[in-house]
Amino acid sequence: MAIILFDDNAHQTLLPLTFTRPVADLRIGILTIAEKWAKYLKLDTSFYTQEWLKGKFPIKIEQDNIFINGSVCPDEYLTEAIDRLKNGEALKYGDQLIAVKLSQGDAQSFNPAANFSVVTVLESTPVTIRFPEDIFRKNDIELRKDFNLLTKGRTSAVISQTNTIIGNDFFAEEGAIAECSTFNTTNGPIYLANNTEVWEGTHIRGAFAICEHSQVKMGAKIYGATTVGPYSRVGGELNNAVIWGYSSKGHEGYLGNSVLGEWCNIGADSNNSNLKNNYAEVKLWDYTTQRFRKTGLQFCGLIMADHAKCAINTMFNTGTVVGVSANVFGAGFPRNFVPDFAWGGAQGFEVYSIKKMFETVEKVFARRDHRDFDENEQQILKKVFELTEEHRRF
Repeated sequence: MAIILFDDNAHQTLLPLTFTRPVADLRIGILTIAEKWAKYLKLDTSFYTQEWLKGKFPIKIEQDNIFINGSVCPDEYLTEAIDRLKNGEALKYGDQLIAVKLSQGDAQSFNPAANFSVVTVLESTPVTIRFPEDIFRKNDIELRKDFNLLTKGRTSAVISQTNTIIGNDFFAEEGAIAECSTFNTTNGPIYLANNTEVWEGTHIRGAFAICEHSQVKMGAKIYGATTVGPYSRVGGELNNAVIWGYSSKGHEGYLGNSVLGEWCNIGADSNNSNLKNNYAEVKLWDYTTQRFRKTGLQFCGLIMADHAKCAINTMFNTGTVVGVSANVFGAGFPRNFVPDFAWGGAQGFEVYSIKKMFETVEKVFARRDHRDFDENEQQILKKVFELTEEHRRF
């Protein structure tokens, strides 16, 4: 049985975060959506995604195949409903296709917009990610679910007695290290993955998760629901932030109600606003409509795509979207939409050339022994550069 996670129009509404990945590769909670499905169904997954992503995220079709919407997070009810599907049968919620079971021949011509003759309609609302802000909005729900999924029937490793743990929902994997820090789980669980470090003087309120090979620096203040992905380093103040991995916010400064992609770097003493001075509803740049979209949120901070960076003392306004490989620096507040491959700040932007960007990425990847800046990675970034050219008419 093959489990194939497909992109629907959420791939467009989640831009710029999905320029460099399928929707199911988004991290929310502790795991990516693909990792969640693999654990729930106890099967490997592959992807039905955009043409330029297929080299890195290939599809694997077998004799029997279940296509699952990559924007939908699993739970036990949903998993049971999918298990009951027979060949040719589909599962929907309203007009949204959730899953369909197909033979090898039909799988070759799968189309998410196709009509399926036998349809079961879900009665309960699944957790679905349709817009970038959904990732931090729904992170608390998914973090709690993932915590239960990963720790059920297991006992936490013992950490140093120099720490103070408040409440019972604390779990550390073997190899996690923490000293002289406080962990308050009364508002949500706290999870420390293997080979993670929480340095002295840190205060963390759940829900919170830190993934493998990441560190929290001394004196950090972290509020839920926050996720720090693998191979990342954080410091300063974080509140309801989701950092996917391989990124650094290692110094003082505030990051709240925000999402950072992979390979991002936040300079020292940089801050984002998450609340407008007039308490008005926050709008975010929408790539599909080419205009700012109402979010319905009063609190909404920074959305930063893969490979984006900012210099020291950068100030981001409420509801700022920073595109892939943008490099932001200089005094003042940059505009609320920083295009992909933009270089500059409030004083103006120029194009960050693909050649110079590649030189930086090669140096960044070289610091991670298990990640290569290979042909697939290069082709994805070249395609994103082409796709986003219209935004760089500086």
